[in-house]
Amino acid sequence: MARKRAVTTQVGRDAKTGRFIPIKEAKRRKSTAVVETIKRNGKAKYAVSRRARPS
Repeated sequence: MARKRAVTTQVGRDAKTGRFIPIKEAKRRKSTAVVETIKRNGKAKYAVSRRARPS
């Protein structure tokens, strides 16, 4: 049986604040930003809170 390859995606991150930024901007600002490669496991891209709203 063939092994599944890990799905990876790239994200840009500001090195000073830690906030996500577009990849193009991170490549342009090499001294203050990084492009990270993150393994994805097939779940949602961003966590979504599913708490019930108070009525």
